[in-house]
Amino acid sequence: MKGASAVNAAPQNREETRDMTTPQQKKVTDAEALSMHASGRPGKIEITPTKPLVTQRDLSLAYSPGVAAPCLEIFKSPDTAYDYTAKGNLVAVISNGTAVLGLGDLGALASKPVMEGKAVLFKRFADIDGIDIEVDTRDVDEFVNAVRYLGPTFGGINLEDIKAPECFIIEQRLRELMDIPVFHDDQHGTAIVAAAGLINALDITGRSLKDIKMV
Repeated sequence: MKGASAVNAAPQNREETRDMTTPQQKKVTDAEALSMHASGRPGKIEITPTKPLVTQRDLSLAYSPGVAAPCLEIFKSPDTAYDYTAKGNLVAVISNGTAVLGLGDLGALASKPVMEGKAVLFKRFADIDGIDIEVDTRDVDEFVNAVRYLGPTFGGINLEDIKAPECFIIEQRLRELMDIPVFHDDQHGTAIVAAAGLINALDITGRSLKDIKMV
């Protein structure tokens, strides 16, 4: 099964690495956070082209009549969508805002800064393009139906900040209905981090998993 690619986007220099790993010495204030989000173009993400769009010919290739050729190729062979479109490197960050970080049920609209933030993390650390989608419903069936038909657009689905137990039901049903990867961040992401920490601890201490007791 094809899905979203993971391109390494390591920091470009040591200075950048140092800045990312140095603990914050100063607490982030509400005023500072609001100023950051509102400065310049509001929000944290934008869409930029990956091909030159300078001349009329560039535009003709990118749109009409140039798009006809890849459209027909994808119609004949759907997998070529990964060759001719951004699908393979595009992830939907989707939430209904019912369990936003430590803030609780804020609703779809108020969860948007978090979803934009997760899209930024995808881009910063893996060069994966993320688009945030806030679905304004608390009904499981409505949410599943809203997301399931997005499959042709994206290479993967990242479910975020959806309250339990609905989050488990939604994730399972979408995995059954969609032919692209569906990842529930609060469930699988937490498990991956915990497992990685355990593996690293075993490696550092020179022990084997079968020799330890986990509490």
